[in-house]
Amino acid sequence: MTIFINETSKVIVQGMTGSEGTKHTRRMLISGTNIVGGVTPGKGGQVVEIENRQLPIFNTVAEAMAATGANVSVIFVPPKFAKAAVIDAINAKMPLAVVITEGIPVHDSASFYTYAQSVGSTQIIGPNCPGLISPGKSNVGIIPADITGAGPIGLVSKSGTLTYQMMYELRDIGFSTAVGIGGDPVIGTTHIDCLRAFQDDPNTQAIVMIGEIGGDAEERAAAFISEYVTKPVVGYIAGFTAPEGKTMGHAGAIVSGSSGTAQGKKDALEAAGVKVGQTPSETARLLRAIMGR
Repeated sequence: MTIFINETSKVIVQGMTGSEGTKHTRRMLISGTNIVGGVTPGKGGQVVEIENRQLPIFNTVAEAMAATGANVSVIFVPPKFAKAAVIDAINAKMPLAVVITEGIPVHDSASFYTYAQSVGSTQIIGPNCPGLISPGKSNVGIIPADITGAGPIGLVSKSGTLTYQMMYELRDIGFSTAVGIGGDPVIGTTHIDCLRAFQDDPNTQAIVMIGEIGGDAEERAAAFISEYVTKPVVGYIAGFTAPEGKTMGHAGAIVSGSSGTAQGKKDALEAAGVKVGQTPSETARLLRAIMGR
């Protein structure tokens, strides 16, 4: 089993005709993703050939869904066009929209996320995220497809590169689904959404959760784990060595006093029964010990 995507997912690429869209469409096709078309306003009616596939281009997501039956959209468009692209997907009632674009203004993200909630038909993953992969079934986004295989671990992560590292560290065990939710201050799908889905997925046996300094998402996830999750969870919090008072990389990594610190998050997770590693490799070892691997 997987969460959110599987081998039956029909994927369209918003921004397929741009350089990033074309490059990653090729990668996704090679990894077995069922891509059925693209969306670029003003280029509807064109057909592009990628990896010997003739892929139709549509002006809107609604047109693409009507013609192809697509149920997943992945968005590779520049930041200034991203809000319009996501709203196009929401208006079409696309079930899942994966927003890869980095650098979207927070106001735009808040606007389209609020709109998605009001319409109630579209789950958003991202923005500024690597997407998600169910190895051997579907790969939606920019996660490398050849670093791990299918297996019983579920992974949810704020960080793209740490997603890749954890997948590689545990490649011999494998993953049901790995989800990169993004590290911006405003995101769609959260740690809690993924934890709930992994808890409800009968073939996910253990969960890895990667967070980072800033905000309180990990503390809220810890409270959810304590109340709802019965499967073993291991965690890692990026930022233990971050100097106090210094602004760090991700826009979401803003620490105020004791709120949002790596130690505070670690303490909250451990209080909920989560084993937390000090490094990604130690986190992987904790997961191995739990699974007897």
